[in-house]
Amino acid sequence: MDILITGAHGQLGKELEKQLCPSYTVICLGKKDLDITNKNQVDHVISHYKPQLIIHAAAFTAVDQCEIEPKKAMEVNALGTQYIAQAANKIQARMFYISSDYVFDGKKNQPYTEEDEPNPQSIYGLSKWMGERLVLQCQNTTIIRTSWLYGHGGNNFVKTMLNLSKIGKEIKVVNDQVGSPTYVNDLTEVILQLIHKKNGIYHISNSGSCTWHEFARAIFEEAGVNSDFVLPITTGEYKALAPRPQFSVFSHQALLREKIAIPRPWKEALKEFIRRETCH
Repeated sequence: MDILITGAHGQLGKELEKQLCPSYTVICLGKKDLDITNKNQVDHVISHYKPQLIIHAAAFTAVDQCEIEPKKAMEVNALGTQYIAQAANKIQARMFYISSDYVFDGKKNQPYTEEDEPNPQSIYGLSKWMGERLVLQCQNTTIIRTSWLYGHGGNNFVKTMLNLSKIGKEIKVVNDQVGSPTYVNDLTEVILQLIHKKNGIYHISNSGSCTWHEFARAIFEEAGVNSDFVLPITTGEYKALAPRPQFSVFSHQALLREKIAIPRPWKEALKEFIRRETCH
């Protein structure tokens, strides 16, 4: 099977390439190889490669920047996604679209199921939800929602905290947003299993939940650094440009229906990530 990955140079794209090779022929396309906002280019490139599966991981993910550049957010995350889905449709390829917990408003007090109605509160969330809706208009498509993603091949919250832990200064981290950290390696393992499963909407995250502050403290502790430097603040005090979901923990009913094991607890995954990072 030939598999084409968009956003191949991001942390998910890099891990997908690593785990998919050598079982599959993998075509890795980054921003320089494919402008997903150019419909003609998308049609040309996808009809040239004719993959059986497209994993669409390319996205504009700078959440606050999306509020400043809403047009770009919609062009990349919604229209670009539609162009990929339509091009996949033309060659009868299957498509996996990587979406986000930001499609939800965060007002629920129990885990979000795949059937829950999205109600995004930010431009980023809205653009990802529009992408979902446009994907679902095409055949042979799967939506994969994930949350609080971190991996080895890019910048993320865990790496930022590890760098800050070396400075020994106080760090203020939001303590009233609850979600589930997701290790890219674990997400990728589940995506590989979904290749052999039916289409649908799937929630994938490591199991368990925490606040960003609890997550930051766990990172410090796992790295063997004093976590007393990590101080809790409220979302209001942090003053981010884009609203974030206050609660975006996932339930994993679709995975269970397909008899796929839910990824391990987030603390176990974090432990492995930090061990690998410090070994490099």
